[in-house]
Amino acid sequence: EAADLLVLHRDFAAAVERCEAGCDSLGPGPGPERCERFAEVKCSLCVVGIQALAEMNRWREVLSWVLQYYHVPEHLPPKVLELCLLLYSKVGEPQVMLEVGSSWLRDGANQSLPEYGSLLELFLAHVLLPLGRFEGAEELVRGCGALDGERQLAFLGTIRESRCQWTRREEARSAAEQQQDPVTETLLGALSQKLLTMLTLLRRALRSMSNHFYLLPYKKMLLATFLLYLVVVRLDPASPTSLPFIYKLVQLFRQAWAAVLSPIHRPPIRD
Repeated sequence: EAADLLVLHRDFAAAVERCEAGCDSLGPGPGPERCERFAEVKCSLCVVGIQALAEMNRWREVLSWVLQYYHVPEHLPPKVLELCLLLYSKVGEPQVMLEVGSSWLRDGANQSLPEYGSLLELFLAHVLLPLGRFEGAEELVRGCGALDGERQLAFLGTIRESRCQWTRREEARSAAEQQQDPVTETLLGALSQKLLTMLTLLRRALRSMSNHFYLLPYKKMLLATFLLYLVVVRLDPASPTSLPFIYKLVQLFRQAWAAVLSPIHRPPIRD
């Protein structure tokens, strides 16, 4: 029924629920585990559940979901371990299976299984070597008593070849970074020079403006502004009493005009 929900109906959530109900019905006790038929059913339910979770993009839950029924990594069936290794390698998270795979492969009971060699090769190709764990891979292969001498040498040769490829990639990447550094330094130097030039010009402009403002007759300008305020706001220009104030204001503006502008660039003033 769980397989039908997965393959035929494409109801992945219902398939996971059916797998959970089936695994729970088997019970956690040791009795069903000793029965080969119960073990096969439990393994099949977990396989369907893993595929359904992956279809729903819930692959992060797969390992914890499986371990709640097998409790320790060493008890995982070979098929379940294989699916987990392939799944987490495909999604780019092989480090998730690092501890689980190592524990399963170092277990003495698992080394007698016929699937042990293929799982060791899968673990090396999809977890240890992509992560650069070459020392751990060599230690695992040398410490495995289930491998004969010829197959052990083959695994060690694969590890050495992968290490050489890894070293060449690191050297090529380091050389590329070193080639990019002078270019980056040149660009930064040019940008720094332009920025320094702009700041120098800005400083000169500000200094020139400040020098120009220092030459302005502030007291006369303030007095003229105050008189203009009195004339416009407080006094009536048409009144005869306002004429002395207006005359003084005009004289002050003439003096300020003469102080600010030079005779060459001074525009004509008309009454």
